[in-house]
Amino acid sequence: MKRVLIVDDDDAMRMALVDSLESCGYEVTAAENGQEAMEMFQKETFSVVISDMRMPRVGGMDVLRQIKKISAQTPVILITAYGTVKTAVEAMKEGAAEFLMKPFSLDDLEFTVKNVLANQMHQEFEQHRSDRSGQPAIKEIITENNRMLSLLTMMRNVAKSKSSVLIQGESGTGKELMARYIYLHSGRKHKPFVAINCAAIPNNLLESEMFGYEKGAFTGAIQRKIGKFEMADGGTLLLDEISEMDIQLQAKLLRVLQEGEVDRVGGKQPVPVDVRVIATTNIDLKKAIEMKKFRQDLYFRLNVIPVVIPPLRDRKEDIPILAGYFLKKYGAASEKTGLSLSPAALRLMGIYTWPGNVRELENVMERAVLICDETTIEPEHLGLDETELPMVIPAIQDAPAAISPAQMENMTLREVEKALIIETLNKVQGNRTKASQILGISVRTMRNKLHEYNLEDI
Repeated sequence: MKRVLIVDDDDAMRMALVDSLESCGYEVTAAENGQEAMEMFQKETFSVVISDMRMPRVGGMDVLRQIKKISAQTPVILITAYGTVKTAVEAMKEGAAEFLMKPFSLDDLEFTVKNVLANQMHQEFEQHRSDRSGQPAIKEIITENNRMLSLLTMMRNVAKSKSSVLIQGESGTGKELMARYIYLHSGRKHKPFVAINCAAIPNNLLESEMFGYEKGAFTGAIQRKIGKFEMADGGTLLLDEISEMDIQLQAKLLRVLQEGEVDRVGGKQPVPVDVRVIATTNIDLKKAIEMKKFRQDLYFRLNVIPVVIPPLRDRKEDIPILAGYFLKKYGAASEKTGLSLSPAALRLMGIYTWPGNVRELENVMERAVLICDETTIEPEHLGLDETELPMVIPAIQDAPAAISPAQMENMTLREVEKALIIETLNKVQGNRTKASQILGISVRTMRNKLHEYNLEDI
């Protein structure tokens, strides 16, 4: 459950925020002032902090700065009744994830929290190696894959431009991480980085989130709202999963990119903005264009600098170093030191298809750390989806020569697999754990294979 810290000196507002977010399923803690909030934050862990701007002694900006010193990755949402564009931009420069102006609806609050959590920055990776040029590699991304190393070099070169970037890749490959990598190497790194998840916000609200609205623009618009484009002025705007954007809204986005100005909903005058746009998607936009779900002109406008992040299964050399990093990370959090992966576990991870990519690998390592009672992670600790594992034959390197190539010619793949399992078990006197290690599969997979081939009595 996500934990939220509310900071507001107004009792009525504070309780309203607590009740609203608790009804959404969050675990909410409230503080009456900034000092109390900081004391709580130093003792407990929170997923997001929501703070009023104007409070006695320790105001919202002070809360923001102190939280960022303690935990730079914790998102902070600031709320105020006295907001201006200048104030919002200043808050974003200081690291605020969002800026809400009172009065706002509880629906606005709920969607804002969901969006902030959806776009929470991934844990920045530590430096483990130097690139081929001998220069220090950049911290945020761990890789030894040549394709990824070339991609990072190219991104450092293009980061200095204002051109739009379209990042494509499967879910979990690190598209947002790459977007932040570009931002941190650009001349805009001291300006705001604003992210909006197009899939997390209903299309009927997405327009006002991006472009903002004027007071009285529609029912419930009781105060001007500053949109993401204005918040990102001078900096970078990430449009995550842009393929989920309604096609009519795509036309309005295209105009903003072409003209460099936004029209607030209900506004009378366009507002000029200087924003670098980075968009991400996990689908093939060319196919979406063919299906009339994505505008071709918008695609060309966004795809000035195309980036395709390879899936983890195509960068096998990164699996051990990423797994090692996550073992260290979650081992430290669980006070388990000296954890390592067995050769069998590494072999199994090498043949696994990783449909969830790096995100799935991180989850697998976190789970393995929690359930492993020893210092060595074995295949049975990984809990990998067996449907994403190939048959055992491609993974066998140390298995005995159970059958000759000549015999294989007249056997089906299933017969070959069955024969290899039988021979391997015979070689280790029926020890299923040892046989699983030799074959590069988990003990659970071995058990299922024995059941499949009616070999439980071996």
